[in-house]
Amino acid sequence: MKIKRKVEVAVISDVHLGTYGCHAKQLLTYLNSIQPKKLVLNGDIIDIWQFSKRYFPKSHLRVIKKIIDMASDGVEVIYITGNHDEMLRKFSDTKIGKISIVDKIVLELDGKKAWIFHGDVFDVSIQNAKWLAKLGGYGYDLLILLNRFTNWCLERMGKEKYSLSKKIKNSVKRAVKYINDFEEVASDLAIENGYDYVICGHIHQPKMIIKENKHGKTTYLNSGDWVENFTALEYQFKRWKIYNYSKDKLSPFFADEDIKDMEVKDLIAAITIVDQHSKK
Repeated sequence: MKIKRKVEVAVISDVHLGTYGCHAKQLLTYLNSIQPKKLVLNGDIIDIWQFSKRYFPKSHLRVIKKIIDMASDGVEVIYITGNHDEMLRKFSDTKIGKISIVDKIVLELDGKKAWIFHGDVFDVSIQNAKWLAKLGGYGYDLLILLNRFTNWCLERMGKEKYSLSKKIKNSVKRAVKYINDFEEVASDLAIENGYDYVICGHIHQPKMIIKENKHGKTTYLNSGDWVENFTALEYQFKRWKIYNYSKDKLSPFFADEDIKDMEVKDLIAAITIVDQHSKK
């Protein structure tokens, strides 16, 4: 019998289901190996930007089925919207059973506060005006609206949606500066609002570091991605850690489990058919 690791909170981000870069099989193996109380999907789980009817393989459907099964088994699933799945922001604050969709969330963990959001809305603020990100409690909500409006305008002009992180990948110096600025803005805003932890995704850089300024300190964490790094964040025994799939020697034993033999049509049916008992 396979014994799953119990964790209080697991955080994954930047899976990009529906793209060639997504490593869905590795993610499914990871999800099969844990038993969390809360599973936080911190943005860019389904890549709606690059979605194509011609490419959504069976392994990607299995991930969605697995997440739904986890929610059915009592796991609280929190889907935080990102830029590649920003279409879901119109459904923010919606809850279906154990699955909720939000733009950001604050979790109380052993007397400490963890502020969790994807981080894409910092793109514009970092490049043009950091003060936009420091407007206090309403700053993040304002940035979400700004980001949505910017992309709406770009779409109407026939241009690609805005993502600074994508534009800087070909420049090492600019990439390093962007990542440092991203961490500083997120950490400063968390300190200003009294959060003990600030947890992001978006930049695909797994990290855990204590950040300080003259007003206080916070722990900055980033869950990385399932395109290059295969990482997640886990909270258990009053502490956070970065999980790295490539260093987990036990993970192959959890591959696919009971849904590995399901046909695509059966997977789609399992995902889309609503459990009749949940309606009662």
